[in-house]
Amino acid sequence: MSTIIDSLERGQLRRIPAFDAGDRLRVHFQVIEGTRRRTQVFEGVVIKRQGHGARETFTVRKQSFGVGVERTFPLHSPKIERIDVAARGDVRRAKLYYLRGRVGKRARVRERRNTGPEQAVERELLYGSAPVGSAEVTVEPPPAFSEEVPAAPADEAPAAVAASAADAGPAAAGDEPLGPEPAPGARGPGAGEPEAAASPTAPQDAGPAADASAGETQG
Repeated sequence: MSTIIDSLERGQLRRIPAFDAGDRLRVHFQVIEGTRRRTQVFEGVVIKRQGHGARETFTVRKQSFGVGVERTFPLHSPKIERIDVAARGDVRRAKLYYLRGRVGKRARVRERRNTGPEQAVERELLYGSAPVGSAEVTVEPPPAFSEEVPAAPADEAPAAVAASAADAGPAAAGDEPLGPEPAPGARGPGAGEPEAAASPTAPQDAGPAADASAGETQG
């Protein structure tokens, strides 16, 4: 019989965040008022935890207008929507009954400062794993930015000119260099003069032949 009861209680257990006496909690639980249902938040300090299994309970105490208010919650109750751990308490007792006799600042619990980063309470801690057919959203990390600076277009121009000159060099190696072209309208040496004046040695070369022909005529 005990095995059957244990199996039934084991199926009612829920995953909850880890907390202990002295911690400050925010308990979100459902309140049913007639046909309406709303969520209420009860925030206070845990003064004790007792029981085990599905019967485990915890008691939370807070000060409301100078009056101490305590409330006991079943740890695995389906009416509890979620439990948030607001702060960790630095205490050395499991039952903080001495807080009932204190008022004001004396009723505060010193917080633990060296607890490290708080762990986020996942939804499955209270509601179990997600259904099989539910879709999961995957968030991809942003692309890493490169520190390399692209070269300016002006740096690529000399390289392109040098490459084109190297390709055109062998083809133009056999060509003779051409002199500078004369400007339009400029007159070159001897321009506009008759061809006879351009060659003054022509009459001197023809002189002896003319003298010989003249001598033969006289003789």
